[in-house]
Amino acid sequence: MPTTTPALAPTAEQAKTTKEIIRKLTYMHYAGKPVDDAISSQFFDNYLNRLDGAKTFFLASDIAEFEPKRLLLDDELKRGDLSTGYAIYNRYQQRVLARISAIQEQLPTLIDSLDLNRKESLLLDRSEQPWPQDAAAADDLWRKLLKSRIVSLQLAGKSDPEIVKLLSKRYQNQFNRVQQSNAEDAFQAYINSLTELYDPHTNYLSPRSSENFNINMRLSLQGIGAVLQQEDEYTKVVRLVPAGPAFKQGELQPSDRIVGVAQGDEELVDVIGMRLDEVVDLIRGPKDSIVHLEVIPVTAKTDDERKLIKIRRDTVKLEEQSAQRKMLNIMHQGNMHKLGVIDLPTFYRNFAVRDINHPDFRSTSYDVMKHVTALQAEGAEGIIIDLRDNGGGSLDEANALTSLFIEAGATVQIRHSNGKVDRAGKNYRSNYFDMPVVVLINRLSASASEIFAGAMQDYKRALIIGSPSFGKGTVQSINDLTQGQLKITESKFYRVSGESTQHRGVVPDILFPSLYDSEKVGESSLEHALPWDTIAAMNLRKYYNLEQAIPTLAQQHQQRVAHDPDFIFMKDRHELADQAKKITHIPLNIADRKALDEEEKNKLLAIENKRRKAKGLSLITDLDELKEEDSKEQAEKTAANEPSNAIDENDPLLNEAGQILLDAMPYYQPQQVAKRPAYAPSM
Repeated sequence: MPTTTPALAPTAEQAKTTKEIIRKLTYMHYAGKPVDDAISSQFFDNYLNRLDGAKTFFLASDIAEFEPKRLLLDDELKRGDLSTGYAIYNRYQQRVLARISAIQEQLPTLIDSLDLNRKESLLLDRSEQPWPQDAAAADDLWRKLLKSRIVSLQLAGKSDPEIVKLLSKRYQNQFNRVQQSNAEDAFQAYINSLTELYDPHTNYLSPRSSENFNINMRLSLQGIGAVLQQEDEYTKVVRLVPAGPAFKQGELQPSDRIVGVAQGDEELVDVIGMRLDEVVDLIRGPKDSIVHLEVIPVTAKTDDERKLIKIRRDTVKLEEQSAQRKMLNIMHQGNMHKLGVIDLPTFYRNFAVRDINHPDFRSTSYDVMKHVTALQAEGAEGIIIDLRDNGGGSLDEANALTSLFIEAGATVQIRHSNGKVDRAGKNYRSNYFDMPVVVLINRLSASASEIFAGAMQDYKRALIIGSPSFGKGTVQSINDLTQGQLKITESKFYRVSGESTQHRGVVPDILFPSLYDSEKVGESSLEHALPWDTIAAMNLRKYYNLEQAIPTLAQQHQQRVAHDPDFIFMKDRHELADQAKKITHIPLNIADRKALDEEEKNKLLAIENKRRKAKGLSLITDLDELKEEDSKEQAEKTAANEPSNAIDENDPLLNEAGQILLDAMPYYQPQQVAKRPAYAPSM
C-alpha cells in the first residue's frame, strides 16, 4: 500500500479568491476584526485542530517545523500566498497515509497481539494534549485507539474475523478518500479555518460545496428530513425538519453523529471520515424506501456507543408543517378549563400565491389568526403557542405573528456592520387578540421563533415557558467570488428591549428541564460564536404586569412538579447526563468496559421503571422493550389514521404550561393604557 500521494498545490484562481475573502472579512463582517497577527496566531492553531483535532497524526516535530509561520499567515493571505496552508495539508496527508498503511499491515494479527485484559485506559478528549513527541509515542497512542475500537466491537457481538474485516474496510475507505483529495479540498479546509474565527456561520463555499449546499436544502424536504454538516471526521445532524421522516420517527436527534448508512437490508457502509456530499448521496433515496442509520447518540458517554435507527424516506408535505390547533380540557384547582393550543413547527409563507383569498394561500400568521378565532368561538380561556423544535423561517411572518397580539410596535431591531439599526414590526394601530397567552419554547426554538418569543416577553404580552432557546441571532448573506461563494455574517438581531438573541437566546420566565445538552446543542456550543450584547432599548408598551407574577407562578409550578413522575424522570435523566460528562477516561480492559456499559444501562432502566411505577405502568426488564412500545404506539396511530403532526394532549410539558397559564389568569389584567377592541378578522 503506497504511503505517499502527489503533493497538492494552489491555483491562481484560489490566490485571487483569497484576496477577495480577506477584503470582505475586513470590511463586511459584523465583528469588524482586522486580519492581523492576533488572527494569524489563532488561524494557525485552528487549522491544525481542523486537520488533526484529536492530535493523533501530526508529530511534535511537524508542529515545530511550521511554528515560525504562526504570525506570518495574515501577510501571506493578503498577498494570496497559500503555500504554508498547502504544505501543512500535504504533511497531514502523508502522516494519515503512513499511519493507515501501518494499521492495515497489523490488522491480521492485531487482536492476538493485544492484551485485552490489561488494566489501562484511554483519554477521551485529547484536544488539550500535546502532539506525540515521536513515532514511538504515536505508535503507543494508536495501540490504545485500536484496542478501544476492538473492545467496543467485541461488546457489540462482533467476532474477531468480523472485526478485522470491518476495521480493514474502514481504514481502506479512509485511505482512498485521502488519495482522492484535491486542491479544492485543501483550499476549503484552509480558508474555513480562518472564516470560522469570525463566527461559525461565516464559511467559504467552494463551487462543489455551493452545489452540495443546495443538495442539503433539498435533502431537508425529500429523504429523511435532516440538515447535516461535517464535524471533524463525522457527519453531524444539525437539525430535523418539522414533520419530516426523521422527526416523525423520533429517534434521530440534533448533534447525533452518523457513522454508518445502509440501504434496506444491505450491509452498513461505514461513513466515518467520508465527505459530506458522499454521505448525503447515501442517505437520499426514493420515497418509501428504507434507510438505516448507525449513529453515536448525542447522549453517548464515549464514541464507542452506537444506535441503529430505521427511517422510511418520504417527502415533507406543506400541510404537515403548518400550524395546528387543539382544545385542551384541563382540571385546575377542582374546575375544568378549556385552553387552546397552537402548534407551530416553522414560520412559513407561500410566496408563490400573494392573494390572501386564493385557496392555496398559506402563511403562519394567517393560519394562526384563523385558529385563534376558532378557539375563541369554542370557548378557549387562553392560548398556548407551542414553538418547541421550531427552527425559524420567514422573518416577515415572525413580525406578522407578533402583530396579531399587540396593538402596534416593533418586533425586532437589526443592527448592521456599519452600525445602522433598522426596525421591523407593526407600524399602525389596529385590533389585536387580547386573550391570555403563554409561549412554549425549547433549545431547538431558533431564529424567527426567538424573535417572536422575545417580543412577546418584552411587551409583557405573554409568559415564556420552557428551556432557553437556541441563541442564533445573526444574519448572513451569500457573496459571489472568483471561485465559489462566501457566506458572511453582516448583521445581528436585537429585541425591542435592546438585548440580543445571539448566544444567550430567549430565557423563559418559567424554566422546564431541558431535554438537550446546551454544551452540545445551541449557539453557545459553537466555537467562536458572536457574544451576547445590547443596544438601546425602545420605548414600548407593557401589556400586563407579568413580572410581578413570576415568583409566585414559579413557586406554584415547583410545588406541582415536585411529585410529577414525568418531571422527576426528566430531572433524573439530566442528572445522569451530567454524571456522564465527568467521565474523562474509558477502560481498555474488556471486563471493565462491559461493566461501565452495563452500569449506564441499569441506571437508565432504573429511572424509567421509577417513572412507570409512579404512573401505575408495568415495569420493564430491558430498554429494548421501550422501542417495542414505541413501534406499537406508532402502528396504532397509523391504523387509526391519526395525523402525524397531531398535538399530543398527554404531553406533560404542554399540560404543565396549561396549568401555569391558569395560575397566571389573575395577572392578565391590562396596564393603565386604553385598549382597542379584540381582534375581529373578516373571514
